[in-house]
Amino acid sequence: MDIIQTILVHEIAGTAILTLLGCGVVANVLLNKTNGHGSDGIVIFFGWGLAVFAAVYVAYDTGAHINPAVTLALLIGPAKEYADGIPITFATTVAYLVAEFIGAFIGAIACYLAYKKQYDDTEDAGAILATFSTGPTVKSHAWNVVTEAIGTFVLIFVIIMFGYTPSGLGPLAVALLVVSIGASLGGPTGYAINPARDLGPRIAHAVLPIKNKGGSNWGYALVPIIGPVIGSTLAALVAYVY
Repeated sequence: MDIIQTILVHEIAGTAILTLLGCGVVANVLLNKTNGHGSDGIVIFFGWGLAVFAAVYVAYDTGAHINPAVTLALLIGPAKEYADGIPITFATTVAYLVAEFIGAFIGAIACYLAYKKQYDDTEDAGAILATFSTGPTVKSHAWNVVTEAIGTFVLIFVIIMFGYTPSGLGPLAVALLVVSIGASLGGPTGYAINPARDLGPRIAHAVLPIKNKGGSNWGYALVPIIGPVIGSTLAALVAYVY
C-alpha cells in the first residue's frame, strides 16, 4: 500500500475500534436490558480508556492519531513526520482527518448493530443520544468550549510529553490518561476531547433508523469541535516551548 492507503486503512480501523468500544460501554450502562445497565460512571471512564488502549494498537503503524486533535498538534509543532515514514504534507493531513471521521462513524454504526434490540427497548431519547455523542450537564456553549479545551489541552500536552506520538510511551499510558481526564474533567460535558469521536457518531445517530430517538442536538455539535481545536493548538504551542 502507498502512504495514503496505509493512513486510511489504519486510522479508519483504529478510530472505528475506539468508537465501537467507547460508545459500546456507554450503551451497556445506559440502555435497557443490558448486563451493565445502571453501572457506575467509573465503568464508562475505564471503558473509554481501554477503548483507546485497543485502538492505539490497531493504528500503531500510522502513529495511532485516532483523533484530529492529535493530528493538529503534530501539524503545528516542529515534527516533520506524523509517524515513521509518513511525512507531514497536505495530502497526509487530509488523509488522517478523513480517516478519523470515517472510522468514528463506522464504529458508532457497529455499536448500534451490537445493541440493536436494547436500542429498540429504550424509550429515553436522551440516553440513546448519549451513547453516540456528548452533551453538557449545564448548557452554556462558551463554558462548555472552555471545558473541552482544558480537557483536550491535558490530553495533547501529556501525550507530547510522552514522546510526540500517542504511542510514544505505550498504549497503556495513553489509556490511563484518558481514564484520568474522564474521571477528573468529564463531568461538565462528557469529555469528547476528540472532534471525530463526537461528530462521527452524531452523524450516525442522525441517519440510523433508531426507534424512539429524538434529535441529534446539532445546536451543540460545534462545541466538541471548537473546544478540542483550541485545546490542541494551545497544548502544541506550550509543549514545544516547554
